[in-house]
Amino acid sequence: MTETFKALVADQRDDQTISEVRELSRSDLPEAGDVLVRVAYSTLNYKDGLAVNGKAKVLRSYPMVPGIDLAGTVLESKSANFKEGDEVVLTGFETGERYWGGYTQLNRARSETLVPLPKGLTLKESMIVGTAGLTAMLSVLALADQGLTPDVAGEVAVTGASGGVGSMAVVLLAQLGYQVVASTGKAEEHDYLKSLGAKDVLDRRVLSAESKRPLEAGRWSAAVDAVGGNTLAGLLRGMAPHSSIALSGNAGGVALNTTVLPFILRGVSLLGIDSNFAPMDLRVRAWERLAELLPKDALSLMAKEHTLADVPELSRMILAAQIRGRIVVDMG
Repeated sequence: MTETFKALVADQRDDQTISEVRELSRSDLPEAGDVLVRVAYSTLNYKDGLAVNGKAKVLRSYPMVPGIDLAGTVLESKSANFKEGDEVVLTGFETGERYWGGYTQLNRARSETLVPLPKGLTLKESMIVGTAGLTAMLSVLALADQGLTPDVAGEVAVTGASGGVGSMAVVLLAQLGYQVVASTGKAEEHDYLKSLGAKDVLDRRVLSAESKRPLEAGRWSAAVDAVGGNTLAGLLRGMAPHSSIALSGNAGGVALNTTVLPFILRGVSLLGIDSNFAPMDLRVRAWERLAELLPKDALSLMAKEHTLADVPELSRMILAAQIRGRIVVDMG
């Protein structure tokens, strides 16, 4: 059957990455994959911005369809685990990097990477959540596995709070009853973050400021850090004894200017969070908890909907830190 569809394709010309919407046919679909998905929604993440603009070596080959998230309906399946009409979500597993991503109306996916749409979420809501929400939930689960509970915890810091992971982490922690302090460099987002459940909002310069002191007052009983760099160094100085930081971001840089004292004298733990290759059992657990915890009003508050044609401009905006919350891409 011949069927055309639209996709955003990133290609290289004269050593420049050019991303444009093209009309493709089924013969253009990748051979790898045993489930054909009609994509309803995708999202825009920081890594997508890098891929679309060629700002980092995100894409493993060209031409490639970026977009690290997708949600849609199964059209055809050679897998016993999925049948026509099933609604599915795909995040991670090098989607939009090595394998076609979400910026296409049709995609042939590998069944072992698909998660059934969790009960309680629509396809659109699952993409408001997306990789950002999954990463935030994995961070919260990791902190809980370290023994963090709302009844004994003090303040929990969330950095990069106006971004995707940070916004989701604020909502999830607040829903669970934690005292959340959100850190952002955008003064205009303070009211927004408080509406998501933050008890207080901190200027990111407080955490990222350089200091000669290796340790400061132990204010934070835990933290979700989506920034890294000097912000992470500032967090480490102010962590309480036997506390943990769930670390998932490096937008602030990969260098870490700190000492061993937070780790030796206070027993601070760094928990690396990578949702790209999270085990399927943990991934399903996280999605189920997301469906249970996320309030619908918070999801609608943090989401803005756009079309595929908007992605190139939006990708430039996200790299310039001009995006708040979550961008959902309606694939039409």
